[in-house]
Amino acid sequence: MTTDSRKQPRVSPRDRLVEAARQLFRRHGIRGIGVDAIADAASSNKMTLYRHFNSKDELIVECLQRAGMEMDGFWRELEDAHPGDGLAQLRAWVRRIAEHLGDDDCHCEMMSAAVQLTDEDHPGRSVIRKFKDAQRDRVMELCRKAGVANAELLCDTLLLLIEGARVAQQSSGVQGPSARFAEIADAAILSLSGSSAVRR
Repeated sequence: MTTDSRKQPRVSPRDRLVEAARQLFRRHGIRGIGVDAIADAASSNKMTLYRHFNSKDELIVECLQRAGMEMDGFWRELEDAHPGDGLAQLRAWVRRIAEHLGDDDCHCEMMSAAVQLTDEDHPGRSVIRKFKDAQRDRVMELCRKAGVANAELLCDTLLLLIEGARVAQQSSGVQGPSARFAEIADAAILSLSGSSAVRR
């Protein structure tokens, strides 16, 4: 028997807890899962969980921050794929969103948390607001780089389309109105940019 000398990177107890929490929150909701279930899913225990997080709310904040950091990588990919081309980056962003909406397990952690965390003083609300503000700034910048005269109007139109598509998917499934997100978003870009370059 041969032994593979390549060792898998060791996952820290904290990372295991966060990943377990994120998966459980996706399936059962933030309020539907307690710390015992999270510790069990992470092959850990409640004592270890509270060693890393002072409360479940602190763990929720960490989960949301991780989700936000993953999106940072997504934006870098767009820039690397289409350097200096704002319109191409904008359309690639639309395509990626459309692909995500087409997944059966499509899930937006920020949107889901915003619906569930109804207490405005919950620390997670601040993370969500910062994430949404940063997302709007990035989309606005893409619209400006694409040469759209009313970048703010297009930005807000696209962001509202995304939110609406996600809600529609929950009620109508992936074959419902959300399946036309890319087509509708392209129409909005064309209408507000007046650029023939947007046409396929």
